[in-house]
Amino acid sequence: MTQEFKPYANEADVLRIGDLEIENRIDRVSLTGDVVLTKDKAGLTLAKELQSLIGGIVKALEAEKQLPETVALKKTDTVKNPFA
Repeated sequence: MTQEFKPYANEADVLRIGDLEIENRIDRVSLTGDVVLTKDKAGLTLAKELQSLIGGIVKALEAEKQLPETVALKKTDTVKNPFA
């Protein structure tokens, strides 16, 4: 990966792998979009980036001593676009 991504470390980091957007939060990591893993060197590169990302998420979760069964996700507020 081109930048260091520490899962669950903050509310600001966003990473892109292909057209997949990975958003870091304190209580979750959200993946939206898509990534096409073609059968070529470019696809292999993307697959390895995705593998590294998921491995880091699993490692962070396994390191938690008191991991809850589930986390209640708060609904997001929708606000009017001030620039529209």
